[in-house]
Amino acid sequence: MGLTEGRGPKTVWANPTEIIRRLTPENPVMAFAPAVLRANAQRFLQGFPGLVTYAVKSNPDEAVIRTLTAAGISGFDVASPYEIDLIGRLAPNAARHYHNPVRSRAEIAHAAEAGITSWSVDSQSELEKLLGRVPAGSEISPRFKLPVLGAAYDFGSKFGATPELAAELLRAVADRGYIPSLTFHPGTQCVDPAAWESYILAAAEICDMAGVTARRLNVGGGFPSHRVTGVEPDLAAIFELIGRVTARVFGEKAPELVCEPGRGLCADAFSLITRVKAVRDGGNIFLNDGVYGGLFELPMIGNLDRLQVVTPQGVTRDSAPVSRTIFGPTCDSVDRLPGELSLSGDIEEGDYVIFHGSGAYSTVTNTRFNGFGQMAHLTVNALD
Repeated sequence: MGLTEGRGPKTVWANPTEIIRRLTPENPVMAFAPAVLRANAQRFLQGFPGLVTYAVKSNPDEAVIRTLTAAGISGFDVASPYEIDLIGRLAPNAARHYHNPVRSRAEIAHAAEAGITSWSVDSQSELEKLLGRVPAGSEISPRFKLPVLGAAYDFGSKFGATPELAAELLRAVADRGYIPSLTFHPGTQCVDPAAWESYILAAAEICDMAGVTARRLNVGGGFPSHRVTGVEPDLAAIFELIGRVTARVFGEKAPELVCEPGRGLCADAFSLITRVKAVRDGGNIFLNDGVYGGLFELPMIGNLDRLQVVTPQGVTRDSAPVSRTIFGPTCDSVDRLPGELSLSGDIEEGDYVIFHGSGAYSTVTNTRFNGFGQMAHLTVNALD
């Protein structure tokens, strides 16, 4: 992607440190480890008790889609005509679930023409837009919300019907001859398995209120990635709880389960390599990337603290950490990471700071604001 080692191109590097040592890149580099992504896919495919669909919005890079498809992922959550067409081209045999619950009539027509047969809604007006416009026999899933905690941020202010409205929608879907299902999203980076339990209990109550047996229950995304050093998410515990609670509360009428992880699949397969532009008077750090680039979501979801400071020679600095304020490269005071980050006390201008676990909502939200944002994408065998 425009970077070579000076003696001819190299397509796969050993790890991010080798990239630094051999290329000393001046602009940010996103290092992608397909082996990590394949392992994450297998963790979901072997552990989750149902269909795994990847939320394309989190990272729609073609290499990601192709790697997931090769690893066995056979479903994708698509939220726009672009994503519908992208998956139609890269994974033509995969299931595509159009679970953005608000669409224009033109978007509905595009999706129907593309063969989409799985939809979600969270209001009467959006259901009316679908009726008669989507193929007969399509699945329509009312999306509901609850006031539960446990996630970094909640989607409930934008999406989701109350359980009472969801029951009305589910009844209407069944009455019109469509396949009735349900869907929810517990919120991004949800580390509390109890959130899924609350939603599954509510799903059973919605079916009872509607007098309808749901064909499928999509338990959403929200599966957490590894953001905090030494604290890895216990995905196995979440998977086990989802299967156990569904069987207990629904009994013989248990719906088929679906999930739509985005961050939980792709985040840990990438590391963002940034360079230190300045250590201002020995204090604040200025990087060549920030919130208008690959670190876009940190002010909303909180800092990644899986950080590594590396010299241009590829040596990891490990002095006693010092808390620093971190700024991005743009001439905008908003371009600042939240709070402070602990970095090696001997960090210097020209060093590199690697943000491990940065594959979600980073490449896709990268802008060219203020003339910054040029980012190389390189492939590595491992991330450490």
